[in-house]
Amino acid sequence: MSHWIILPVVLPAMLAPIIGFVMRHDIVLARVTSMVGTVLLLAVSMGLVWMAMDGTTHIYRLGDWPAPFGIVLVLDRLSALMVLLTATSALLVLLHAIATGWDDRGKHFHALFQFQLMGICGAFLTGDIFNLFVFFEILLIASYGLMIHSGGKERMRAGLQYVVMNLAGSTLFLFALGTLYASTGTLNIADLAAKIPEIPADEAALVRVAAMLLMIVFAVKAALFPVQFWLPATYSNAPAPVAALFAIMTKVGAYAILRVHTVVFGPGVPGTDGMIDAWLFPAAIVTIALGAFGVLGAKRLMPLISFSVVGSMGTLLVAVAAFSPAATTAALYYMIHSTFAAACLFLIADLVVSRRNGDSLTPTSATVQNGLFAAIFFAAVIAMAGMPPLSGFLGKLLVLDALREPGLMAWAWTAILVGSLLTIIGFARAGSALFWKSTAIVGSVPEDGEPARPTDVATTAQVAPVMLTLAVLGALAVFAGPVANYLEQTSNQLFDRAGYISAVLADPSEES
Repeated sequence: MSHWIILPVVLPAMLAPIIGFVMRHDIVLARVTSMVGTVLLLAVSMGLVWMAMDGTTHIYRLGDWPAPFGIVLVLDRLSALMVLLTATSALLVLLHAIATGWDDRGKHFHALFQFQLMGICGAFLTGDIFNLFVFFEILLIASYGLMIHSGGKERMRAGLQYVVMNLAGSTLFLFALGTLYASTGTLNIADLAAKIPEIPADEAALVRVAAMLLMIVFAVKAALFPVQFWLPATYSNAPAPVAALFAIMTKVGAYAILRVHTVVFGPGVPGTDGMIDAWLFPAAIVTIALGAFGVLGAKRLMPLISFSVVGSMGTLLVAVAAFSPAATTAALYYMIHSTFAAACLFLIADLVVSRRNGDSLTPTSATVQNGLFAAIFFAAVIAMAGMPPLSGFLGKLLVLDALREPGLMAWAWTAILVGSLLTIIGFARAGSALFWKSTAIVGSVPEDGEPARPTDVATTAQVAPVMLTLAVLGALAVFAGPVANYLEQTSNQLFDRAGYISAVLADPSEES
């Protein structure tokens, strides 16, 4: 048993209360501790990816109790990948928050940040649906605190809507868990995967109810139609670094759909076969449309980026809905891409909005370093919209290639291609208003007689996280072949239900 597997949960869980209680009045010490912890998390996540590289499913039994009686953490290619994605994006966001001073606008940013990482990593590693619920609640508490960081009336209102929506989802989650436990007597994912296929289809009514309730809960987390409405208001009113971190949170919902509805309720299960994808596919198509039209009609920059996140989740879940290894490979590649693309847009938006009078998409005085911001924004938009040469183009190409079945192709291709076109138009309009229609000359004296302040100039430390995020997107395109090969093996392992069951439920005394 390797104790490395539990470190992504234990490390932030230990740092968060120390930062919150001991360092809340010393921002320098809090920054150093949080940064060191996040760097260590990244190092551990790289080690976990290396552990899972050979295709072995590693099990960590808390208290040394065997599954399904005890709590287990499961490390395979998919969970290791998601932890690495979390640690990488978290480090970039933390660098930006420190460089711009966002973390100093409240006393508990770094403590909440670490609790957030604990919840996300725990959700990716848990092998038990009840503990998935527990980590979801940790996510909710920490994300609400981050959402209202630095205060504000609009932020509090959006935060309240976010909490109410997620508490409703948590209630449905408990109903689903109760129904599932009443039907099977277990909540361990591997044990469920072993027992549910044995239930005849005509006796699986409660299982179908539980599966659909879980689908709704995960749809809330993934911002899928018809429960996507909370995301634009939440992300557009959250502090920009927090919104960038939230880009990984929607992926928790997508991951849960992949893990639970593939391993437990997936293809070949008599009681639920075909039920989830029949609902998920059209919902994802509508989500793409809502995101695209939201981008096209947005009048402010932050809502525009938020709607683009909605559209990207629709594209991701269209691929997930196929529930095949090839489509899942495409979905995973696009998941990695869309996480960094969304984070990059929110970070550059913060640099731009903080130097303008709000995020309204109306022409105003040019900002200091207008050309630099325009170039970065243009590159980030290329990535999000799915244009070459960055990874978004390859991601959408993989998704389209995986959805060539007659029943899927017409709807999926039309939605993705038209949605991409509308997204490009919406972002082009926004970029034009923000950068090319600016009426004043950089460095000129505005009407109030106060020249541009030197502090308005973005420092290297402030620009570096955005540039690093773009570099990741570029590397994802350059190394698309090796990445796709790794993700193909990850998908094959995910669909190896028998291998997952035997690894988790193996007798510890028989292991070497």
